[in-house]
Amino acid sequence: MTILTVSGLGVTLGASLFDDLTFTVNKGDRIGLVAANGSGKTTLLRCLADQSEPTTGEITRARGLRIGYVPQDVPQTALRETLYDHVLAGLPPAQADYESWRVDVVLGALNVPYDLQHQTLGTLSGGWQRMAALAAAWVIEPDALLMDEPTNHLDLQRVGMLQDWLAQLPADLPSVITSHDRAFLDTVTNATLFLRTKGSRKFQLPFTPARAALDEADAADARRFANDLNKAQQLRRQAAKLKNIGINSGSDLLITKTKQLSARAEKMEAAARPAHREHHAGAIALTNSGTHAKALVTLDDVQIETPDGRPLYRTGRKWIAPGDRIVLLGPNGTGKTRLVRAIAGAFKIPQGGLKCAASIVPAYSDQHLAQLPDDETPMSAVSRRCDIADQRARGVLAAAGVGIEMQDTRIGALSGGQKARLAMLMLRLQNPNFYLLDEPTNHLDIDGQEALEAELVGHQTSCLIVTHDRSFLRNVGNRFWLIEASTLREVDSPEPFLNQQMGRD
Repeated sequence: MTILTVSGLGVTLGASLFDDLTFTVNKGDRIGLVAANGSGKTTLLRCLADQSEPTTGEITRARGLRIGYVPQDVPQTALRETLYDHVLAGLPPAQADYESWRVDVVLGALNVPYDLQHQTLGTLSGGWQRMAALAAAWVIEPDALLMDEPTNHLDLQRVGMLQDWLAQLPADLPSVITSHDRAFLDTVTNATLFLRTKGSRKFQLPFTPARAALDEADAADARRFANDLNKAQQLRRQAAKLKNIGINSGSDLLITKTKQLSARAEKMEAAARPAHREHHAGAIALTNSGTHAKALVTLDDVQIETPDGRPLYRTGRKWIAPGDRIVLLGPNGTGKTRLVRAIAGAFKIPQGGLKCAASIVPAYSDQHLAQLPDDETPMSAVSRRCDIADQRARGVLAAAGVGIEMQDTRIGALSGGQKARLAMLMLRLQNPNFYLLDEPTNHLDIDGQEALEAELVGHQTSCLIVTHDRSFLRNVGNRFWLIEASTLREVDSPEPFLNQQMGRD
């Protein structure tokens, strides 16, 4: 049964985000909505939720349809509300007066601790704010659920809980979910809509097989386009020959035939559709300058501590060799970032037990991208820090997905995805041979994640990585360190840790 029909939908905000979008949402559909950053995913969800008007086209909803919408961020106006009151406000006023018990049921199902329920949202982490937004959407018992980046700010345990919660919903409840977490999409969806400016495509498959089907469809389009152009060129060559014969022989019939062939060629060229090319992804191209050192970093039983000096764990004797792509595993709060920062500090000032090779050329990106000052512009940051000419600076910025219109804007005004791409560009221009990457996929869209993976693996880049992205760590890592029981130990595979964190033991 169809509960929502989208017909010829288009949205233009300065430029066209998407056009002529047509699809249906049926009972039981769990649709993953995938697109590059800035392509209109949030805008489309808002249109579906009747919170925004499209420029063209229409959306037909089943009579009395209740839609639960989970926005990407809690509104600023809600940050002074308690978590409980925010969820209660999701109910219509008449229900809120007499059916507040619904809030308790939903918060219990989402495992929200009682002591957090009466704290203001502004004092809670981004992960708990996500839970509050989800509860506020679910408390009305919607007929369809729209979720915008629901795994943002969630650790692996909360992602596992969310996956389990979604799996327990009624089988016929439809949902549309945007996410850059490929493993999450594979688990919770049964269809994928690839949103494009033109020619969006929907497949009744989860993300990974849908992506393969999309690549095949794009390749078929490319072959069809090339074939159509070849046929048009053949018609033009035939027309040219007939024209010469017609002129030389004075045959009006051949001249008419020439015009007909030319008209057919023009019609064929006009109808030919080029294969889709993604213009939003930008290019991430990391480099890996050489070194003859056998060990880039050596850890000789270093003690890692909290900022106030409390011991967390000891590293034992470890080393990072050229070509090692080490993923650091451990629950939140165990000290992954503390180890990364300790190594970053040793680049500048040697520390006892922590040694870096003399030939090491390091590059460090923290999870908050603090190396990018908000008051600088991308143009000034690249040209000043990397000592390159203005024209080349603008070219590499555009290639990294920071367009001309954004290059002289304050970095603080850029989107998370643009900042992430700028950070990777700044690292590349330092020509390092060792990367410290703390949550490098934060804010990167799927195309950006895949580009970064390809560069790290293709260049045999040496790096130490902290990430919660299961697909990314599986695709990139060739060594794995696990923080457990106050020690740092090497493990053969990340899967036991991932399974434990996701509640799959």
